[in-house]
Amino acid sequence: MYSKDQASQIRQAFWTAFGQYISPQPSADGLKINWINYKTGIRHLFFKMSTDNRSATIAVEFSHPDTDIRALFYEQFLELKRLFTDQMQEEWDWQPDHMDLYGKHTTRISKTVHNVSIFRKDDWPALISFFKPRIIALDEFWSTAQYSFEIFK
Repeated sequence: MYSKDQASQIRQAFWTAFGQYISPQPSADGLKINWINYKTGIRHLFFKMSTDNRSATIAVEFSHPDTDIRALFYEQFLELKRLFTDQMQEEWDWQPDHMDLYGKHTTRISKTVHNVSIFRKDDWPALISFFKPRIIALDEFWSTAQYSFEIFK
């Protein structure tokens, strides 16, 4: 078991290592990008990567407070589901109403891998291998699809 400070240091070390590993990778548009804090250009829309002592998840989350706007956003994403799935080259979990750890409702599209831990350094290559191709594929998808979401800006 790790203290809060130790756990925080391990998390920071992992995300720093991941950031250094992926930083040479340009975006789909050929630009330098902050992969860990990906900017979608749409308020309330986030590409999130998270990991803990049991799993790792990458997700597209839309957290607008208005339920109807979240539903409209989800419908727009459903229109692009085939493009999304083709780009990701795998099925993701689609949730029109997801509640996060803080009780906030979001629309969420995610992929999770289990039995990996940020606290086992031997798992870091597996975590990096999970996150890297998916965040790059998300960027490639977003490079094309973002124009369909202009209404949400």
